Amino acid sequence: MRVLVEPGGTVEGVATVPGDKSIAHRWLILSATGRGASRLVGLPPALDVGSTARCLAAIVGIGARPPLEAWGSKREPQGSAAGLTVDGRVVASIPKDELVVEGQGRDELHAPLDALDCGNSGTTMRLLTGVLAASPFVSLLTGDDSLRARPMERVAVPLREMGASVRTDHGHPPVEVHGGPLRGIRHELAVPTAQVKGAILLAGIAADGETTVVEPVRTRDHTERALRRLGASVRQEDGSVAVSRFQHEGFEAEVPGDVSSAAFLVGAAVLTGGELTIRRVGLNPTRTHFLSVLDRMGVGTEQRMTGEELGEPMGDLFVARAERLHGTEVAARELPFVIDEVPVLAALAAHAEGETRFEGGAELRAKESDRLAGVAEMVRDLGGRARVEGEDLVVEGGGLAGGRASARRDHRLAMAAAVAALGARAACEIDGMEWSDVSFPGFPQTLRALGARVGVA
Repeated sequence: MRVLVEPGGTVEGVATVPGDKSIAHRWLILSATGRGASRLVGLPPALDVGSTARCLAAIVGIGARPPLEAWGSKREPQGSAAGLTVDGRVVASIPKDELVVEGQGRDELHAPLDALDCGNSGTTMRLLTGVLAASPFVSLLTGDDSLRARPMERVAVPLREMGASVRTDHGHPPVEVHGGPLRGIRHELAVPTAQVKGAILLAGIAADGETTVVEPVRTRDHTERALRRLGASVRQEDGSVAVSRFQHEGFEAEVPGDVSSAAFLVGAAVLTGGELTIRRVGLNPTRTHFLSVLDRMGVGTEQRMTGEELGEPMGDLFVARAERLHGTEVAARELPFVIDEVPVLAALAAHAEGETRFEGGAELRAKESDRLAGVAEMVRDLGGRARVEGEDLVVEGGGLAGGRASARRDHRLAMAAAVAALGARAACEIDGMEWSDVSFPGFPQTLRALGARVGVA
């Protein structure tokens, strides 16, 4: 789908965003491996989450299978925004769907009849590899062309140390897992990645002895928060997290809004001079560091905590009208904290005064696309200046003249390009906007409902 983004609109008002994709993957897995009924509200209709549901449906007992199959079959966006007006302000609202799963416990998982298709979702593949490492049968996990190019040895190595047989194709998918009895290990992550940490912890709660993961820097902690709230023994100290064998019961929880998705609406408001409030969004401190970067760039934001769901803080995020943007530097030690927000931060940096540098971005090459090169190309295609220097991304600022850019089959590049285009001096065309459905179904409709001038080209 090609969209036309024209300058002149103002993104403002009150909005909600789809449920957090990272949290949804983990809670779906925990619902399928728990004992008893779990009720999940607000699961995002994102394509990646559908991949997790479909894969789980292939390995759970007959009682849990129908709802997971039904959820996973929802390939069409269910969260397209509908504009409403409240007190003269535009509201874009995402429906809250509900899923009830009758889990039978981890020991009741069974061998899938076919390969598990993870689609475009690296999170699905890595987390399920951790779950299947303890299951006494053979599973094969595969995915689309993009996923089959992503590195998987980083999750295979620790699971082999624990006792599972895990084979990859020269370090990439498909991944064959022959699970069985596991033993606890102490594993130091070479690369900070919450997906690998989560896979090890999910294997660790089925292993004999304690399993410890040591992180070079702290990554998002959704797995350990949920396990602790469900009653597991989770020990955290000095940059490490440890778990022991544990079988949890069913639970009820509402998925908070995805703060990484909210970042794109924040960027849209900033570039169009609007004020925006995003309701019931996740405010986990391991996910909100991009707000500190925005502060350095001259954007004022405020977090208002309103509650908690399965250990996850949630509330409202307010962004104030920004007068001007300043370039900044995101150091290599800081980059893992904003890894998913680099595309939208770069979109803002293209309109800032002065240069912005993102250091140590090698991990950006291992995402749904090579985001290091992709972001630089997107800025240049839209009439700006950006370059890659080794592992650093440099965005020179000064604004965008307009042009035509491609999503490169990457949901975050699709949304970042649309946001960047809102501040351009002339209209822009963005190819591949349908890829935004991977994490934010209805993204262009939401922008339009909030006041942006976005239409089908």
